[in-house]
Amino acid sequence: MTTVDDKDYEFRAARPEDTEAIEALDGSFTTRTIFRVAVTEDGFALQEIPVDPPLHKVFPTEDTDDGDGPATEEDPNIRTFVAVGTDGCLAGFATVSYAPWNQRLTIEDIEVAPAHRGQGVGRGLMGHAVEFARERGAGHIWLEVTNVNAPAIHAYRRMGFTFCGLDTALYDGTPSSGEQALYMSMPCPWPPAGG
Repeated sequence: MTTVDDKDYEFRAARPEDTEAIEALDGSFTTRTIFRVAVTEDGFALQEIPVDPPLHKVFPTEDTDDGDGPATEEDPNIRTFVAVGTDGCLAGFATVSYAPWNQRLTIEDIEVAPAHRGQGVGRGLMGHAVEFARERGAGHIWLEVTNVNAPAIHAYRRMGFTFCGLDTALYDGTPSSGEQALYMSMPCPWPPAGG
């Protein structure tokens, strides 16, 4: 058990029996600000602006029929980590993948249930992702986030991520059309602490 802000959570690799809870987790969010993206001749600029009324974003269900469940030990470069509360309910999860060719660990998905947000669960899951990155020999950790997810952007920045790129067309033709994909990265702390 790991104590995060006076609450106990079990952080561990996902098991097949976690699949249903992972798929059912409410990853929606509400925000009073978004990041406006201005593409410039030499890159892009971001400006955090208020939105009124607040924006409530519900991510569409992913259309996958692979039936594989969460990433397990079968692929040495993919993992799903879960945080389970003392009540046995899933508090959050993070799925990561490592690409040996460029030594990048990608945060494929990270979600924390609304009742557990702001309590360090995301940071705890990210800590497990960092440890996995160290084990694999990753040089950096990378993720993608929509420009309207200001709460996540702030959390990632507190964890040490910085902006490294932009894709203005990634969500075109999807329910998230009109949003922009922001890419963030951070160096993987190496060697491991105490190592």
